[in-house]
Amino acid sequence: MTKVAVADTTQPWQLEMFHRSLKKQQKLAALLGILGPTNDLTCLLITCGDNNGALNWYFREHGGRWFWGDVVGENLNEMSTLLGEPVQHTPEDALPFADDQFDRVVSIDVLEHLDDDQPFLRELKRITHPAGQVVVTVPNGDSSLLANRIKWLIGMTPEVYGHTRAGYTVTELRASLEKAGFKTGASGGYSRFFTEMMELVINFAYVFVLSRKKKKSEPGQIAPTSSGDMKTHGAAYKIYSLLYPVMNVVSKLDTLLPASTNNAVIVSAGKVKEQ
Repeated sequence: MTKVAVADTTQPWQLEMFHRSLKKQQKLAALLGILGPTNDLTCLLITCGDNNGALNWYFREHGGRWFWGDVVGENLNEMSTLLGEPVQHTPEDALPFADDQFDRVVSIDVLEHLDDDQPFLRELKRITHPAGQVVVTVPNGDSSLLANRIKWLIGMTPEVYGHTRAGYTVTELRASLEKAGFKTGASGGYSRFFTEMMELVINFAYVFVLSRKKKKSEPGQIAPTSSGDMKTHGAAYKIYSLLYPVMNVVSKLDTLLPASTNNAVIVSAGKVKEQ
């Protein structure tokens, strides 16, 4: 698993928050494991609103020349300020990049927000080099997962997360990629039951307690994503920071569970060679 240095108080708030996000740290480690080395490669990361720029920061540290996009175009200025370079709004059906431009394309938690995933996936195929690699991550929509059943039971339904569907199993994600013209390869995942429950506590508190004390929460807004949000909920974040070491220990119980219980899935794919 990728080691991440301990945060200090002089860091930008996005990086400090990353060091206290169990799921995002696991997400980064799992994605880098499948992505492999990126030195000397041209790469693209596309997200969908739930991103403050910290993941971008660490992908850039991994090596290569990176470009950044977000489908909904939220928090672009704050992400651009953190990174010191532009983050583009990238409409799902018209990505502003050239054909065959990228050696590596990473899509983080985008497909579950879309009514139809095929226009976006075909665009990923268009901008990826014939010898390139696309890595896609989505929530695991398997209704038999205990974490999913608990989330939905207490009101944390896909709609609260701004999703049009619960997610995809590995089989379903492979099928969508292959329908768009990809040949699928390695797969993986992250966030098993205990991590998912720790994340659920945070998201439930933010959506149904903290945000509603200030204003009605918007669909898809499940955690602070801007400096304004952090200022609004600063006291609660300090309390969470004190509890984080305990939550981190609980999260490690995931190692006792099988990979089949991952609550997020990843699939790697490449272009199908034309005859």
